[in-house]
Amino acid sequence: MLILGVESSCDETACAVVEDGRRVLSSTVASQIELHARFGGVVPELASRAHIEAINTVMGEALDRAGVRREAIDAVAVTCEPGLIGSLLVGLMAAKTAAFVLDRPLVGVNHVYAHAYAAALDAEPIEYPAAALVCSGGHTALYRCGSPLDLELLGTTIDDAAGEAFDKVAHILKLGFPGGPVIDKVARSGNPLAVKFPRPLLSGQSLDFSFSGVKTAVLYHVNGVPGGRRNQDDRRPRGIETFSPQEVADVAASFQAAVVDVLRTKLRRAARLTAARTLVIGGGVAANSALRAAASELADKLHCTLRMPPMKYCVDNAAMIAGLGYHLLGAGRLADLDLEARATVKR
Repeated sequence: MLILGVESSCDETACAVVEDGRRVLSSTVASQIELHARFGGVVPELASRAHIEAINTVMGEALDRAGVRREAIDAVAVTCEPGLIGSLLVGLMAAKTAAFVLDRPLVGVNHVYAHAYAAALDAEPIEYPAAALVCSGGHTALYRCGSPLDLELLGTTIDDAAGEAFDKVAHILKLGFPGGPVIDKVARSGNPLAVKFPRPLLSGQSLDFSFSGVKTAVLYHVNGVPGGRRNQDDRRPRGIETFSPQEVADVAASFQAAVVDVLRTKLRRAARLTAARTLVIGGGVAANSALRAAASELADKLHCTLRMPPMKYCVDNAAMIAGLGYHLLGAGRLADLDLEARATVKR
């Protein structure tokens, strides 16, 4: 069964064709990184306009690269939640049009849930029950997964998500945008023990996340505490311009270590709570080399299988939308042409 997937929840315009939920025949992504880089983050209005310009070309390329006739498509799956509302609407209207013209079923997909499924693309099915950690954009969340469609939220972010913290710290360190890849790169030459940044919400057994504090700690470490006194021994001028490249690398490595420690600890708690056989990591932060190494070590200690998508399926993509859409279609969870886009998920 061939599913055409459409994804436009943030700043990637993506379409894909996936067979039987796992075999990716094509995955086409038009990135907007250069468009938003000078602003240090995604500008919603610019993102939605760029989606409008790219969506027809991207969809056509996905179908052509898959080598299938349009009439061979069995259903259309599209991200309907969560995301930037203007961006979501572009993909949703394109998918509705395709479903109407082809006279095929339409399936609405939760973008975050799809990240929890991405590890199954071009791979064996995920063994359940699983504990899934999804770090995508403004979302950092833990789920108990009983199947691709059976997800129970265990914990979520109460302020800055991990991806947001990476972007903001990269801005503080003047490393560029997006923050995740550049901090990962710079941190490799840094000392993760150089600066002791806080590990928020590790007391007790909380499964929620908070990365605003560690981001602020980096800001104060670089620029000083506003209105605060300096120690007698700390008379150096403040500002990232006064830091050597090695000191910047040390700050990046120490920040990254703090975030990874929190993510690993929370995932361990979720795995034990759910008696998980499998640990799943998805979303853009799942591409982080330190997190992947920590997750591998954790899986070995817990005697669990670790499932992480390849790098191309960590970032936003439509293959994961089509893959999860296949299971929704099989369960009869179809959408009408009045399917609405939702910026946040209704609980």
